Amino acid sequence: MSVYRKFCRERTDAHGNLKQLSLDYPDNFNFGYDVVDQIAEETPEKRALVWCNAEGEEHTFTFSQIKHCSNQMAQVFRAAGIGRGSPVMLILKRRYEYWFAAVALHKLGALMIPATHMLTESDLAYRIKVSKVQAIVCTARNEVPEKIRAALKETKLPVKLWCVQGEAEGFENLTAAMEGKNGELERVPTLAKDPMMLYFTSGTTGQPKGVIHDHTYPLAHIVTARYWQQAEDNGLHFTVAETGWAKASWGKLYGQWLVGSAVMVYDFDNFEPKQLPRIINRYGVTSFCAPPTVYRYLVRKGIPAMPTLKHASTAGEMLAPEVFRAFTARTGIPLCEGYGQTETTLLMANFRGEEPVAGSMGTPSPLYTIALRGKNGEEVPVGETGEVVVIPGEDGRQSGIFTAYLDNEEQYRHVWRGGVYHTGDAAYMDENGRYWFCGRFDDIIKTGGFRVGPYEVEHVLMEHPAVAECSVVGVPDVFRGQAIKAVVVLEREHMPTKELEREIRVFCNQKLAEYKWIRTIEFVAELPKTISGKIKRAALRNQRKPLAEQGT
Repeated sequence: MSVYRKFCRERTDAHGNLKQLSLDYPDNFNFGYDVVDQIAEETPEKRALVWCNAEGEEHTFTFSQIKHCSNQMAQVFRAAGIGRGSPVMLILKRRYEYWFAAVALHKLGALMIPATHMLTESDLAYRIKVSKVQAIVCTARNEVPEKIRAALKETKLPVKLWCVQGEAEGFENLTAAMEGKNGELERVPTLAKDPMMLYFTSGTTGQPKGVIHDHTYPLAHIVTARYWQQAEDNGLHFTVAETGWAKASWGKLYGQWLVGSAVMVYDFDNFEPKQLPRIINRYGVTSFCAPPTVYRYLVRKGIPAMPTLKHASTAGEMLAPEVFRAFTARTGIPLCEGYGQTETTLLMANFRGEEPVAGSMGTPSPLYTIALRGKNGEEVPVGETGEVVVIPGEDGRQSGIFTAYLDNEEQYRHVWRGGVYHTGDAAYMDENGRYWFCGRFDDIIKTGGFRVGPYEVEHVLMEHPAVAECSVVGVPDVFRGQAIKAVVVLEREHMPTKELEREIRVFCNQKLAEYKWIRTIEFVAELPKTISGKIKRAALRNQRKPLAEQGT
């Protein structure tokens, strides 16, 4: 029996489709002890992690090995003063030591702070300072130790430093430090409501916010793994994500191990999507999750046969309908989109048993009560755009929703105003109960008395074969208030010309209602993005020229 069943009550229909799910856990629930160690005790040789890198190195770890190595690492941490509530930053890319460190920190009750190796010195200094980091565990590669040392000179904080994969000045070799430990660890008292993890948001409109989750967060990902990604007991799930991002928590650890699936990890520096089918076939991956960019590449370059793959899912950005259709036609596997935030777990998805529809967020997770609300908190009718909000349960507990913003109680109260959690995302619900993403609520374009979500137009834009990436914004217009402008990155074989601009506008406007028409197109070499890859629409709006000045 998969261990997840010990911590939830689920109700399914005759076809196994999830209809209701509620969590049930002890007050001292801890993923390290109650999931990892429990599996290790019951099935010590059960496969937990399959790891390989671009250089040909490979390792497979059982749950008993994860238990032992995490205990060794916990002993090293504890000897250095790391304990309950200690903030510890992990910058480990896709190294297998991340899984040891995450479980070790959970067992000690420390506050884990995952971060990407792509952060600059100033990015690191900001995060180290505001979170009062006590220790950092990092890769010795990609100049990460050098950036950390520079950041610490700015913050002037005393921080314990460890590295893996080699030696670095000022850092203790964590691998060597573990070798002298016996791997025995008595359970450290922790509580389910204790802070477990701190993620920093991407900071599209200002400095990144620190998002804190408690120890119930892993349990909320049962739905993510089992009913969206369809990871299976004794299967092998592969999510393409670096451990510095929240997507790693969604697809590389918690829900997958809870439902009994091993996790596939491919460690690389230079991303080559063509390598992914090779990894899937070599190791027998059964479920796969990647951003739409990966599927778009595979569709355009050719998709080889992947006989072991049973399910594919995607999230994080817009999925073009033609990519959905082409991938499904080639593999027989429909792409299932999902939606959530750093502050949450999976809120909506095209779940098991539902017919996926290209572009749809799907239906709400049975773990949450989702609604659409207007500007004044009123309910929004079917077909009209509103803000996605989460209504807490009767007991006041809402597992998987963050518990605080770091040192920002005012902002936390603001997003929970009116007794509901305000996502800030706009969507509408169709007559079949499916939700459709329209963009951030602040990004809604008000043109000629109509409200248009950027995603509504971007979906059509992405169908044109010359469009590689795009973003749609509202720009000032003396007649309409705002007019719709498309900012487009072209595929390599296309050159920006007036003729191509007109062709794309005509192509799109023939498929759009008149009030959604694109009025102008700007071709750019690249779109402004946050370090996590999210498009900075505010930057695009600030660079605009009023359309009235352009003669449109």
